[in-house]
Amino acid sequence: MGDSRIDRRSPSTSKVGLPYLGADLPLNLDLSRRDVLKLAGYTSAAAFLAACGTTSSSGGSTGGSVSVGSNASDAGPKKGLQAVADAFAAANGGTKVKINTVDHGTFQDQISSYLQGTPQDVFTWFSGHRMQFFAAQGLATPIDDAWDSVKSNYTGGMAGTVTGNDGHIYGVPVSYYPWAVFYRKSVFQAGGYKVPTNWDDFKALCAQMLKDKLIPIAMADKDGWPAQGTLDILNLRLNGYQFHTELCTGKQKWTDPRVAKVFQKWSEITQYYSKGLAGMTWQQGADQLVQKKAGMYLLGLFVSQQFAATGKPEDVDDLDFFPFPDMGTQYDAEKGIDAPIDIWMVTKKSPTLSADLPQAKAFLKFFAKGSSQLLNFKEAPGAIPTANDADTSTYTALQKKAVEIVSKAGKITQFFDRDSRPDFAGPNGMQSFLLNFLHTPSQDTTALQGTMQKFWDSLPPEA
Repeated sequence: MGDSRIDRRSPSTSKVGLPYLGADLPLNLDLSRRDVLKLAGYTSAAAFLAACGTTSSSGGSTGGSVSVGSNASDAGPKKGLQAVADAFAAANGGTKVKINTVDHGTFQDQISSYLQGTPQDVFTWFSGHRMQFFAAQGLATPIDDAWDSVKSNYTGGMAGTVTGNDGHIYGVPVSYYPWAVFYRKSVFQAGGYKVPTNWDDFKALCAQMLKDKLIPIAMADKDGWPAQGTLDILNLRLNGYQFHTELCTGKQKWTDPRVAKVFQKWSEITQYYSKGLAGMTWQQGADQLVQKKAGMYLLGLFVSQQFAATGKPEDVDDLDFFPFPDMGTQYDAEKGIDAPIDIWMVTKKSPTLSADLPQAKAFLKFFAKGSSQLLNFKEAPGAIPTANDADTSTYTALQKKAVEIVSKAGKITQFFDRDSRPDFAGPNGMQSFLLNFLHTPSQDTTALQGTMQKFWDSLPPEA
């Protein structure tokens, strides 16, 4: 971050003096991180600015109200969102922010009926296919004008995650977590292991770890979704981003020989997985890494919470990761990864949207600031800010590395169960198909692939 925009000089016609804050505040309140920290007493500042009838830096009128539909039901994320809402109210002339929080699972299960009913003005959701689905149904409002004013604060890879099938923008990314291969530095040091960068070296490392009495790769798929992360990365490396995303959405067939190639490559490492993986949760898999029983684990950054749960800082400091190795194809250059991104969108059928739309867009633009995302990150450290200008000085080494790997990604996917339709990705679909494969990875997958395509074809149209 650059220097704070707080001006300590004498008040001028473009400044409003706030002696009790010990600073002069610009009327447009284009807040930096330091500005937000200075506004510890923002409630009084909000009241003052609301009384002045200011104009927001987003170009919309200040004051008014905006309603928010949120799935941030856990204590940390809920507190983080409230902090952002409070800061926005201060920055936007006292806009009243009304938050409706619903249990995370319930929110996802009822999202379709919610958006077709009387939703709030803005809501939190997932980027990629899940976003595009509701945009195509006419249940979301395009925000191209708001995006144009904030897109310079994002990497190029982020833009594609909030673009609808019609080419319009429907969301603002606020947080993410990348998937990678996690390991303990002390285990690699003790074994003399080197981080592999290609498939052959990766397999050779697995073989050595097995000789050294380690589980080379922790795998725990009781909940069905963890194995989808391996499917994603192998397909990205072998067949590329376009084929992968088209496969997830039915534009390519599961009977395609390229899918068979994914399963063939996958079978080369299944011998190195945890025993009894079908009955283990991801937390149990992570515990194998924590306890130094496993050498590696392909998972999301949230694996770090199992290390933090030990209460030993040295365990957290010992955790590291590397990108999934290259496969020797032209698609290695894409550096594609799964990095599920949470976004904020504007609804279409909110009964108050006609009046609240300027404030709704201003809320999304405010959430696009690194300073705003850091307010949320402070309470929910697993949700890494997406904004380029987020101050990373307080990040741990692991979090800084997560930022780096995503910034270098040419293509970003949202994880299979977000990029594909939920009834295909769920327990009756892909989850069971992948468990079938992992039970007998040496099988000829022709029949399995046929079953996968038949199931897809049996599903009703999405829209």
